[in-house]
Amino acid sequence: MTDDGTRKIAELVKDAGIAMFTTVDADHRLVSRPMGLQEVEFDGDLWFFADDRSDTVAEVSANPSVNVSFSTRGSWVSVTGDCEVVRDRDRAEQLWSSSVEAWFPDGPTTPGVVLLKVHAHAAQYWDVPGAKVVQLFSLVKAKVTGQRFEGGESGTVELD
Repeated sequence: MTDDGTRKIAELVKDAGIAMFTTVDADHRLVSRPMGLQEVEFDGDLWFFADDRSDTVAEVSANPSVNVSFSTRGSWVSVTGDCEVVRDRDRAEQLWSSSVEAWFPDGPTTPGVVLLKVHAHAAQYWDVPGAKVVQLFSLVKAKVTGQRFEGGESGTVELD
């Protein structure tokens, strides 16, 4: 894991409150759903709350391979990794936020509340800095000049 790469991914996902969390179901199909990312400094792991009885928990218990994708203003990140179900009340209390209460109104002691910890292996990112007007201008310029749009930075970061 490179510190620069980890910092880049951390910078791109820091403002993302919601991620698309993709698992593999019993029929080997990909299933995605929005999930709230817990506000933790990215160190190669991503944390989510879930209900122990959910399809998400059943799917990662059977096949831990997951993808978590983010989209923020001008940036996109796709993280691959393995997910584990964590049953740790102290950690749940540390990660608890008011936004989680919408799903678990009794707090971290809600029966069935678990954590999903994604151990990231790699992340691909696309970052188009600047305002939408700048991005639009770059697209129009590429179209008018017939040159390929080179509006941003992309790369792959190995995290394990």
